Amino acid sequence: MSVFGQPNLRQRLIDYLALVFVLVAMTLFFGVATENFFTAATVRTIANQAPAAVLIAVGMTYVLIVAGIDLSVGALLGLSGAVLGICLTRYALPLPFAILACLAVGSATGLLNGITIVRWSLPAFIVTLGMLEAARGGAYLISGSETAYIGSHVERIAEINFAGLSLPFLVSIAVATIAQLVLTRTVFGRYMVAIGTNEVAVRLSGIDPRPIKVAVFVISGLLASMAAVGNVARLGAADPNAGMGVELNAIAAVVIGGTSLKGGRGSVVNSVLGVLIIAVLENGLAQMGAQEPIKRLVTGGVIVVAVILDHYRARVKRSHC
Repeated sequence: MSVFGQPNLRQRLIDYLALVFVLVAMTLFFGVATENFFTAATVRTIANQAPAAVLIAVGMTYVLIVAGIDLSVGALLGLSGAVLGICLTRYALPLPFAILACLAVGSATGLLNGITIVRWSLPAFIVTLGMLEAARGGAYLISGSETAYIGSHVERIAEINFAGLSLPFLVSIAVATIAQLVLTRTVFGRYMVAIGTNEVAVRLSGIDPRPIKVAVFVISGLLASMAAVGNVARLGAADPNAGMGVELNAIAAVVIGGTSLKGGRGSVVNSVLGVLIIAVLENGLAQMGAQEPIKRLVTGGVIVVAVILDHYRARVKRSHC
């Protein structure tokens, strides 16, 4: 183990290769078990799902590393998308200003989450659960519970591509890359890991953990609203119901990627692999004709297995420390 509880380079490489092996094995299995898995349509489906899922998983990785959780990201995606929709349709704002308003809502909500949690030392689970309800209610309120159809005015964001890769996809990969560098190469990243490992020790060393924790929730909110922009651009519409269950998929992807629910350990790269594993699993099961309850049952089982494996892996690491 390295400082602050993060695994050393050798262990990180092993974790990464294990996830790659699972992803490749699942891809090969579904490719053999179904007729149309190795097609451009499947690749497009996964590529369309990836940007929003990656952005939210990056934010969730940061939150879990500091031993928190953010259950509001799905509802925040819906609220931010609704704000984007009414800015474009009701107030006819230029697209750049509408996007700024959308991102401001996400950042402000994340800031409110963070300040509430650290000011009164409240459990992040309860605070963000309350924000989940408030944000979803806000989305319904400002949209009149109706989908705003925007059309080509916003669809062009998703249509921009470079070398065949869409702009939202490239943005999500760029964000994940920067987030991984921040986590592993900066003081801010080291402080996050330290807070998640032992917040009391961080305080005793003269470092105030509160600004770091608030910043992490702001980042989570901002990334949820960035995901909302991509979602609205892909659909050409702002649906106040968008993002339902997204928080659970994000937690699943991050846990499968090896981020500890107890804090102090995580990898953005591995979380992205977790997103891809879930996307391949869901699409593969769908092409095999699995009903929605079966897909949920299998996905839930994978999550539980990932948590159990993480528990035993942590025990093995502690025994060697």
